[in-house]
Amino acid sequence: MRPHLCDPGGFRALTAKSGASTTERPKELGLKNVANLGIVSMFTDISTEMILGILPVYVITQLGATKELLGLMEGAAEFLNYMFRVFSGAISDRLGRRKPLVFLGYGLSTLAKPLFAFATSWTDALFVRLADRIGKGIRTSPRDALISESVKEAKSGTAFGLHRSADQVGAVLGPVLAFLLLPFFGAKGIFWISLIPGAFSLIVLVFWVQDRRGPKTSTPVFKNAGTILTKRFKFFLFVMGVFALGAYNFSFVLVKASALGASTETVALVYATLNVATVVVGFPSGVLSDRLGRERVLVVGFGIFFIASLASLMATEGVLLAFVIAFVYGTYIGISEALQRALVPSFVSAELKGTAYSVYYLVIGTCSLIANLMFGALSDQFSMGVAFTYSLLTCSTGILGMLAFIISKPKT
Repeated sequence: MRPHLCDPGGFRALTAKSGASTTERPKELGLKNVANLGIVSMFTDISTEMILGILPVYVITQLGATKELLGLMEGAAEFLNYMFRVFSGAISDRLGRRKPLVFLGYGLSTLAKPLFAFATSWTDALFVRLADRIGKGIRTSPRDALISESVKEAKSGTAFGLHRSADQVGAVLGPVLAFLLLPFFGAKGIFWISLIPGAFSLIVLVFWVQDRRGPKTSTPVFKNAGTILTKRFKFFLFVMGVFALGAYNFSFVLVKASALGASTETVALVYATLNVATVVVGFPSGVLSDRLGRERVLVVGFGIFFIASLASLMATEGVLLAFVIAFVYGTYIGISEALQRALVPSFVSAELKGTAYSVYYLVIGTCSLIANLMFGALSDQFSMGVAFTYSLLTCSTGILGMLAFIISKPKT
């Protein structure tokens, strides 16, 4: 798929001075810009998911980590990811521009991932994983703000669903490539090969993604946080936080697949199946949410997570079950992650979208760290069955909270 030629002067847009006139940009960039951002994410995800499809099992079997240490690595990585989203979103509001930080984040991740080839211990892998997730954290809030600014608010569900689906196409291709290349190059070879699609993503970003220059905020980074924390937004953040306390990382789906009898190569295909589900439901769920209401479709996503966790709790053996569980879990990801992000801008004014995403990611990041630490510790100290039971309880509470949020919605 070739990127749209929508910004021949993309490099100038990346490096232009912040004082340029806002009339240089079209009022609405449209879904074409979202699609180009999706292509950037697609190439990046090919690079990332080539590695992540084999990394959890590699860290345990080759580097000697326990499930608890895996949970610590993934929890810490996601925590830093979300913490950097906090700062990058607010900073992009101050700059009135999104693309420079998006480029910085993608560039850092691209350069970090091949360093897994040098890892000889769990701690080495931890530092590389943290660097990769810092890059993701730097780019995500400004990128999400740019997506929301590219279309009208009524189409934000469609825009985020489109971007998520394009992103997940790469997430499918990456593990499949890992499965095909692993017998020839080994895990360390896969780490080096991941640099190639990462470089392509940067080229597309520089030349074919347009920035939108908006109003700058001149206040300190977190001074606007009090302004955006309305009663409704705080209710939303509370519900998302409760659910996130038990929302374990995909790595544990792959560890469960290994426990069900999948080989290292097969685990990469299990991960590809997870991402196929995300691709299939991402865009349709976004379109459906624009028609039926994002909150209602989000409840469905939470319910699907409940089903995936229940199936994981009950399954004891069988590689086929590993694929089924991965597909159900991927369906939850495809519905929930995009819609949560699409809901955030509805609570704030345009110039504070980046700050709103920062606060949202602060809550989700903290809860994600707790979730993965708790899940890994329960798995090691007791069993994965106990860990899945914990997630079922937090998920049920989150579903009830989301239903209450919907019922309490003001009628306008």
